Amino acid sequence: MAARDPIDPKGVIAESYRIEGIDPSQCRSIFLDWALSTDSGPDGPAPLIAALLARHAPAHPDHPMTAVLREGQARPARTGRRGGRSGRTG
Repeated sequence: MAARDPIDPKGVIAESYRIEGIDPSQCRSIFLDWALSTDSGPDGPAPLIAALLARHAPAHPDHPMTAVLREGQARPARTGRRGGRSGRTG
């Protein structure tokens, strides 16, 4: 039995790079599965995503999973206040 990979415990990211003809939406679904099954720790998933990119992107720069991982590194846009009583009453 192979040792468990702490960065890709179920091997779904590595496997996505082996799938012929995989598209971006399938890669996003696989990325979500990875994110939900990975213990990202106190720093969040960013260090793990960086490690996955370092591992796979050099050999697969144009792969859809590489693009999805890069999207995953981006910080979400700050949308400002959402909801709450003061948001409803002017």
